[in-house]
Amino acid sequence: MSDHVRNVEFRFLAEPTHVNFGGKVHGGMVMKWIDQAAYACAARWSGQYCVTVSVGTIRFRRPILVGHLVELDAKVVHTGTSSMHIFIQVRSGTTQDTKLAETNHCIITFVALDEQGKPTAVPAFVATTEEDKFLEQYAIQMKDFSQSVEQQMLDFYQQKGE
Repeated sequence: MSDHVRNVEFRFLAEPTHVNFGGKVHGGMVMKWIDQAAYACAARWSGQYCVTVSVGTIRFRRPILVGHLVELDAKVVHTGTSSMHIFIQVRSGTTQDTKLAETNHCIITFVALDEQGKPTAVPAFVATTEEDKFLEQYAIQMKDFSQSVEQQMLDFYQQKGE
């Protein structure tokens, strides 16, 4: 592989300021945490400033409550020329739990930028384990699906003359 750091872990307690009126952490707050962890991962891998390009299929499986220990695990699972596809897994549970439960996961794509704000090359990721190969294929499928759906949207609006 490379000497570049492939994964980043964030751990913290969910605070009262993070919750909605129902007493559960806002989905938007979780999305912010995902973006922050993925940015840190992408920047460490590439050694560059990075910007978010897309986020795929965030599904909220279980709530995060005030006082829960929250863990975000972000890791590079696929790279393009200047893009990095980061798999994020979010887990939470009480501080007494020995194992945290997954609350959601997603793929988030970043592009590395040079000093002029132009896309710049990133180190290649090479999947070696069975899990890495699976996650890389998952990221590629998500990318292909996203591009296909986006093209359908563009075609629709072009037909409408917009």
